[in-house]
Amino acid sequence: MSKSVLNLQTARQQFVDDLKRKGRSTATILAYNKDVDQLIEFVAPKKITTVDKLTTQHIEDFKKSLSKANYTAKSISRKLNSIKTFCRFLIAQKYIKDNPAGPVSHPKYEIKPPRILTKMEYRSLRDVCRDDIRIYAIIELLLQTGIRIGELANLELNDVDTDKLNIKAYESHPQRQVPLNKPAQQALTAYLKVRPKTKAKHVFVTKNGRRFLIRNVRTAIDRYFKLSDIKNAKVNDLRHTFIAHQLQAGTPLTLISKLVGHKRLSTTEKYLEVVKKKDTAPASLEEL
Repeated sequence: MSKSVLNLQTARQQFVDDLKRKGRSTATILAYNKDVDQLIEFVAPKKITTVDKLTTQHIEDFKKSLSKANYTAKSISRKLNSIKTFCRFLIAQKYIKDNPAGPVSHPKYEIKPPRILTKMEYRSLRDVCRDDIRIYAIIELLLQTGIRIGELANLELNDVDTDKLNIKAYESHPQRQVPLNKPAQQALTAYLKVRPKTKAKHVFVTKNGRRFLIRNVRTAIDRYFKLSDIKNAKVNDLRHTFIAHQLQAGTPLTLISKLVGHKRLSTTEKYLEVVKKKDTAPASLEEL
């Protein structure tokens, strides 16, 4: 098959393979793959099966169909971003000459600021899970170090030192070291004393000694959010809270960015406006 008549499904698979070679995250690859496949399914009834037949109007119609299906503007914008990236890949590979996604505009939507837990909220969260030694250690690590939930789930016993964590390279994120303060050390030590005896290398395991998966960590913390009556909060908000606290404590932006593994300093800078508008963090998380 010549490049000019490449099948859309074949092109999608090549696109996914290219994303993997570039080291994009698993979540990104899954999302891009699903979004492009959704477009392909949309144009299939129109007998559009090859890359050269895909037009701007097809993508505009797809955008309108998403709106009619009650997708949020943010979700539509994300899907368009996937499709635009796919079309740029097709051009780079010389499968097409013109970019059909280029003229398609993103819908406007308000970008909500990061959710920062208030003093009362994370006091309540800590209190309600204090008797669950494993979850308490998990929440304490997320609050006191700002590591990602995926990084936490990937932690192995040999990654833990007395006063720091060694975070291995995770997908597109580089390796780094994260210091442990006293509350984090105490919570982690308490958990390791009662951790089930198992051959599993991961720090956090189930009662049966199996690895505690990301989705299960998320579900458990969501349950404690509900028990502590914390509204509209997600696991990542513990990371947001850590960053906000560090900013309010006067920690240099460059150091915070390094601690949390941001690739760009501009990502950390986005939190500055949030901190200025609302005094959300206490003098020290360690004091609570």
